[in-house]
Amino acid sequence: MIVERIWTGNAYRNFNYLIACPETGEALAIDPLDHEKTLATARVKGWQITQILNTHEHHDHTGGNAAVIAATGAKLIAHHRAGGRIAGVDRGVQAGDVIKVGKTVELECLDTPGHTMCHICLLAHTDQPALFSGDTLFNAGAGNVHNGGDVNALYATFAEQLARLPESTRVYPGHDYIENNLRFTLDREPDNAAAKTLLPSVVAHDPATSAVTTLATEKQVNTFLRLNSPSVIARLRDDFPDLPDAPDARTVFSKLRELRNKW
Repeated sequence: MIVERIWTGNAYRNFNYLIACPETGEALAIDPLDHEKTLATARVKGWQITQILNTHEHHDHTGGNAAVIAATGAKLIAHHRAGGRIAGVDRGVQAGDVIKVGKTVELECLDTPGHTMCHICLLAHTDQPALFSGDTLFNAGAGNVHNGGDVNALYATFAEQLARLPESTRVYPGHDYIENNLRFTLDREPDNAAAKTLLPSVVAHDPATSAVTTLATEKQVNTFLRLNSPSVIARLRDDFPDLPDAPDARTVFSKLRELRNKW
């Protein structure tokens, strides 16, 4: 499996992705908003885009569909309940379905509601697993629930699915928000040594060449995966004095998401 991360450089700080089979040159485009860069990258690599996967229905992830389909004839894949929200879906997928790319690539679909209720993440069961996480899991952060989402569903996705993946899993999110997310982590957990160490390397960095994190790193620096941290809970009580002495993880997650909305 070959992964090509495409930095759009737009105001939304989107990443687009191409996943290619090294034997056949067939490729899957994930959320190809920047259709020009996506098509140009495939052309330079000698790949043929045969499929598109939209992780969810928001325009900054679906906006390039029509142009890529017009240029390549690619089939469009999305959550099985997203057909009314995304035009021209050819295949609706649900948890456990597999997307095959060429002869060698197989990607498992994870049904990951929260940011929206029709969100798909893709998991590659390669020697080092890879997660294409859309707007669910960001580097050092979590998606918002402003436009059709639900914070309790997002918590369940994190706790019951993402946190249980192998720690070596590489994380490929839909946006580059890592600097701001790390600053939020340190606001919530000022003694987080891993976040302090990582922050200088991402200040004014070039997202096109930035490092890919692993789930192990995320568990060190991502507040939304550190719900049992005494420091996180103590700092949270400054903003929510009525927080119970031993708040459950769902409450901590929800309160953190509420604070991050204003960050």
